[in-house]
Amino acid sequence: MGMILGLLGALCGIGNLICFIMVLIKLFQAKGPLHGILGIFCGIYTFIWGWMNVDQNQNKNIMLAWTGTIVAGIVFNILGSMMSGS
Repeated sequence: MGMILGLLGALCGIGNLICFIMVLIKLFQAKGPLHGILGIFCGIYTFIWGWMNVDQNQNKNIMLAWTGTIVAGIVFNILGSMMSGS
């Protein structure tokens, strides 16, 4: 059971990466290359910028999915490690 939860956590990580890239593209388009490069190196900046500009960029669904994958990934990975006995 712990292995399945770990795999679900990994799938959430892939979803997390996809949402990050989608918001990063919007960041590059709206703020330019300097902020985009900052967003690459500091993912929390991209996340905060995405929520602060959710109405301007019409990316509410992306941000909700990104937040959901972060929370679900944390939960799945914690439960998976507890179930596997590590």
